[in-house]
Amino acid sequence: MKFSLNVDHVATLRNARGEGQPDPVTFALMAEKYGVDGIVVHLREDRRHINERDVRLLRELITTKLDLEMSVNPGIIEIACKIKPELSTLVPEHRQELTTEGGLNVIDNLDKLRAVIDKLHNADIPVSLFIEPDIEQIDAAVGIGADVIEIHTGKFANAKTEDEMFDELDRIRIAVKHAKKLGLGVNAGHGLDYNNVKDFMEIDGVDEVSIGHAVISYSLFVGLENAIKEMQTLLKIR
Repeated sequence: MKFSLNVDHVATLRNARGEGQPDPVTFALMAEKYGVDGIVVHLREDRRHINERDVRLLRELITTKLDLEMSVNPGIIEIACKIKPELSTLVPEHRQELTTEGGLNVIDNLDKLRAVIDKLHNADIPVSLFIEPDIEQIDAAVGIGADVIEIHTGKFANAKTEDEMFDELDRIRIAVKHAKKLGLGVNAGHGLDYNNVKDFMEIDGVDEVSIGHAVISYSLFVGLENAIKEMQTLLKIR
């Protein structure tokens, strides 16, 4: 299983002072040095953390993989087509949310999403859809040409009881198996941390996890290298 680091909240900290530090690009380069398999950033319409400068420099400087999360906003899609990340992940986006609250409703947005996927494919950019672990949503994703799905793990991560957690793990397990049969790449992310990832590792077939807030927060206490290596150990990467 690969591990990509989301550095959005390094930019959140930078923007709190309206200055230049800490720089998410420098943070990403350090993370690569310490062994992550890729860098994830979400270029939001309101630019609350990552901005165009960050995306442009990341594209120029990182040597692993850039996964650019985005809404279907035409201006953002144009930036993606120019930047050409290794992967574009389409996510739902609402102005008032603190963080992404759930997966895309592919079924209700087939034509809009198909048009965006076609545009990104024409720019030679593979496309991932951030969705719930739902069989019908996965089938819809295949039908409009997605290359990868990223399963939203928020309900698992935020489960209040063990029963809820294991019920969600079962949903994810079934979804991953189904997606693999259909030939999709399968990523996962949202809310994964140093505690719940141990249970998440019971799932077979996930190609890559995207983790950000937990690693960045922990790095304040132990340093980035140690935070990354500890997560790699839990993911059985090293």
